[in-house]
Amino acid sequence: MKKLIFIVCAALLISGCGLFEENYVMEKNAEQLVSEGSSAFVSKDYKTALKAYTDLKDWYPFSKYATLAELKIADSHFRLEEYGEAIVAYEEFEKMHPKNEAIPYVIYQIGLSWFNQLGTIDRDHTPAKKALTHFNRLVDQFPLDEYAQKASEHYKKCMANLSGHELYVADFYMRTQKYKAALNRYEYLIKTYPDSKEGQQALKKIKRARELANKN
Repeated sequence: MKKLIFIVCAALLISGCGLFEENYVMEKNAEQLVSEGSSAFVSKDYKTALKAYTDLKDWYPFSKYATLAELKIADSHFRLEEYGEAIVAYEEFEKMHPKNEAIPYVIYQIGLSWFNQLGTIDRDHTPAKKALTHFNRLVDQFPLDEYAQKASEHYKKCMANLSGHELYVADFYMRTQKYKAALNRYEYLIKTYPDSKEGQQALKKIKRARELANKN
């Protein structure tokens, strides 16, 4: 009896798997998927666009639309404010298609994905540093490209975030009486961001920091 039950269950399981696989067959061709993705993207339905382009990439990897799908997957993540996923997708696109004409745009989007994660000066300043790295890379590699010009528009805000963070840390060390650490941060700030307003503030504070550091 137990053997019979086992056989029946096994048969049902196999049958179920067969039905699942049959239902998972992609019924849309590459043209239909790219049309669906494009329409959804234009309509700002980025989740639907992401699914359509992902299906296109997975089911038709050798289609003439596959490269477009890879780029639009990254764009969809970006529009959904899923910046971590967008960065990974853009970097993968650049790795796989280093000579593609969209590379300046891709580098800009990587930088912008980091830029959009900028926090207040008391938060982690990694996004500002990463954004600057990619914006500078874009300007160095494609100085005349329109996206290089756009990148330069974000440069000041990144620098202000970084210099503001350094002043915040230096002031924190002063408040907590870690004067040598404060002195080091003020000196670094003046050297690295000499033209910033934070650099000017550091110049006014560094004398006191040095005096207190020498007493300890």
